[in-house]
Amino acid sequence: MKVLKALMYFSRVVTLSIDISTEGSSVLVASDREFESYLETAFNTRRSNFGNTLYCYSPTSYQYQIDDHHINNSRNFLSLSVTGLACSLNCDHCQKKLLNGMIPTLSPDELIKRCIEVKKYNGEGVLISGGADSQGSVPLDRFGDAIRFVKTQLGLKVVVHTGILKESSVSMLADVGVDAVMLDVIANPDVSHRVYHLTDGPKRIRESLRLLDEYKVPSVPHVLIGLDYGKINGELDALTMISEFYPAGIVIIILNPVRGTPMANVTPPSPSVTGRILTIARLGFPKTPLLLGCARPIGHHKVKSDRYAIRAGVNGIAYISQEGVDFAREVGLKPNFKDICCSLSYQTISSD
Repeated sequence: MKVLKALMYFSRVVTLSIDISTEGSSVLVASDREFESYLETAFNTRRSNFGNTLYCYSPTSYQYQIDDHHINNSRNFLSLSVTGLACSLNCDHCQKKLLNGMIPTLSPDELIKRCIEVKKYNGEGVLISGGADSQGSVPLDRFGDAIRFVKTQLGLKVVVHTGILKESSVSMLADVGVDAVMLDVIANPDVSHRVYHLTDGPKRIRESLRLLDEYKVPSVPHVLIGLDYGKINGELDALTMISEFYPAGIVIIILNPVRGTPMANVTPPSPSVTGRILTIARLGFPKTPLLLGCARPIGHHKVKSDRYAIRAGVNGIAYISQEGVDFAREVGLKPNFKDICCSLSYQTISSD
């Protein structure tokens, strides 16, 4: 059943054109020939609503260079961890190892110091993240005044990766004017419990999204494909949950098995499956910025995923491969490189 629902998000209209939970399942099980038709519809939807620009994001937390682009300013957009390497959840797919790629900023003073450094070198902003406490929340509350300084005195972009939110935290984030809140959305209670070690995870994630809407904080939900040890289990439910709210953008990421974790030897979802879920997201959210994020497998998987993402109608890709850039041009898109977090896509698109 087709569902049309127009919702106001600030000055933008978010239109939901399909019932993700029912019609989305049809895309997942479609034959290759049928899937080609869905891809064509998704790509044409994207061009109709957003034009021909493909944003290629490369925040400067990692080294990145392809023939078409290299990062000129290594301090342009840094990733900071307010907990250092500490995390109480110790999720099965990460076990604190992804925190190694972030700069420890354990106090508000350290956070300000790092951001002054970004400003000194003409950088654009920071991602503020960290490990979670036992309730699934990144402890950000005591950094409110520091974030306010970064926004008002330094004029930097601030994206925060929060985990589950309580109302006082959302109120603080609204008050200091963060540019975007990234929140991992898990809709399957069993997966949330087994992998994230959370009790009532989906219920509290839904409440976090509701609070972000209530306080008008731009939310950019993330959906991790293959979180259940590489299996598809709850991803469409996660998109359905997101459709209850007004996201500024949606980021799809893919399980990238990390050495030394329980998922080290798991086979990640294929590029084709990734393409199907991206297609569902585009058809479900035709006027919402859709991104393929930075957390995903590299190598041939990355090249193929880039290609599917472009055909599925994404607005942008983080750390795109050169092959992805070449393919984008082949299908009539114009790559536009930005050394910032892809969660800021809603600002990028509206300003260009």
